[in-house]
Amino acid sequence: MDNIKITYNNKTDEFPRGITVLEVSKKYSKYYKYDILAANVNDVIVSLNYVLDEDATIDFYDVSSNEGNKIYERTAILILSKAILDEYREQVRIEHSIDKGIYCALSNMTPKKLDVIKNRMHEIIEESVEIQKLNINRIKVIKYYELRKMYDKVNLLKYLSNTYITIYKLDNIYDYFYGKMPINTSYLDKFHLTYIGKRDFVLQFPTPTSNGIIPEFTPHESTTIAFNKNYKYAKQLDIFTSCDINKKIAKGEIDEIIKLDEVLANNNLLLIAKEIYENRDRIKMVLIAGPSSSGKTTSSKKLSLYLKSFGLNPKPISIDDYFLPRDKTPRLSNGEYDFESIRAIDTDLFNSQLTSLLNGEEVSLPTFNFVLGIPEFKGKKLRLGENDILIIEGLHGLNEELTSHIKRENKYKIYISPLTDLNIDNHNMVSTSDVRLLRRIVRDNRTRGYSANDTIRKWNLVREGEERYVFPFQDEADKIFNTALIYEIGVLRLYAEPLLYEIKEEDENYEEARRLLDFLGMFLCIPTDSVPTDSILREFIGNSFFE
Repeated sequence: MDNIKITYNNKTDEFPRGITVLEVSKKYSKYYKYDILAANVNDVIVSLNYVLDEDATIDFYDVSSNEGNKIYERTAILILSKAILDEYREQVRIEHSIDKGIYCALSNMTPKKLDVIKNRMHEIIEESVEIQKLNINRIKVIKYYELRKMYDKVNLLKYLSNTYITIYKLDNIYDYFYGKMPINTSYLDKFHLTYIGKRDFVLQFPTPTSNGIIPEFTPHESTTIAFNKNYKYAKQLDIFTSCDINKKIAKGEIDEIIKLDEVLANNNLLLIAKEIYENRDRIKMVLIAGPSSSGKTTSSKKLSLYLKSFGLNPKPISIDDYFLPRDKTPRLSNGEYDFESIRAIDTDLFNSQLTSLLNGEEVSLPTFNFVLGIPEFKGKKLRLGENDILIIEGLHGLNEELTSHIKRENKYKIYISPLTDLNIDNHNMVSTSDVRLLRRIVRDNRTRGYSANDTIRKWNLVREGEERYVFPFQDEADKIFNTALIYEIGVLRLYAEPLLYEIKEEDENYEEARRLLDFLGMFLCIPTDSVPTDSILREFIGNSFFE
């Protein structure tokens, strides 16, 4: 038998032709702290049972990698759904993720019932049940789900155009996921189930940054309320899945959905403005923060208009103008500047000027020169009048350290994020992170000329910054403003799809691009004509009233 050459980390070894990725991985597993879940062979993600019959460059994924973590998540959901089906003949609904957990729902959930499910999951894992990847005719799969009355999947698959689709078989169940799986259930060695109440519980597992440990579950009550509010609104419109929104598009009813969605978003922001106005005697500044591509710029400008309608005079201040000089900026372990750290902000100057402004004094505001890497004072002055209120938007707005010299009662903090409760089907949720990534891909290309590849390449660093500097402070918010629009994915598809198709097979982000394309393919396109110019979505697709 002749050999093939396998290159790993710039070193080449020879293996027998026809060897599996699993067998090859054993040689390199010593370089990984956790079990290898899948591999990248010549820039294509493959399962461990993939047969190598030609020379290849290879890399591997474990739970600490972003791709490996997605695989781990899908596996956890698959095993959870089987355990529930085995014990109770019911279907679980995967609702959404908040920070470190995936919220799930099951009728008449109790702590005892959850323990039974947990024990069954452990049994399935210990049995190392094979997870088979199958490519089956879509019509046959639809008929299979119709017989089992799994109409969420029936409706989803009706809107796909593929002749054949990939599904995964685990013992007696067949499930659809848009992404890879491990070869058997033994790879899911860590998970937690936490009872929340009534029908709700949370599924947890290690995250890419948790060092193989399941993070402690911290319920974010305000964020959960925002999700539930979104769910109630979706219920009014009878829209829970991608299929539901597709039906509205197909029936020509999407314009009304857009109008209703935008009215709701505007009303929620108006209520926030009203609350600020009613407490104007104590609230002197509004701090706005949230993860990337949440629509903070449009939200802050629209909020300013609402505040003006109540007779207040918003005065914007950018935290970015308070960056320390480049030579005093902290660095990451790789030597690059850590611009996302609060240590990169001159908090002393910021607090000093805020204190002076609240005392009625005039201050000279800095303007940061990003070319020279220094703050400059160009005569920009500010003094607060009787009805003036500061609007401060930036990454660290919720962190009390940013405004530590100002009394908490004088501050009103808003956390902004697109918290969508829309699902693809009962087992595939719409990730808030994916929505933000698609928004950013579209905006980066329009405003900066970046390719989708450029944006995806930087996305992991952006997410790491959010994990450190945004998500831990969300409970500091006085109000959460949900910027998710139930119709937006159909609009984003028009702009993001061509950009994602530009990513070639040899590019490192090709598989991520294909995953996003598969995701977008589950939503029909929506023309932009009915999207209002003051919509948050316009911040990303263009022609915004606020540009």
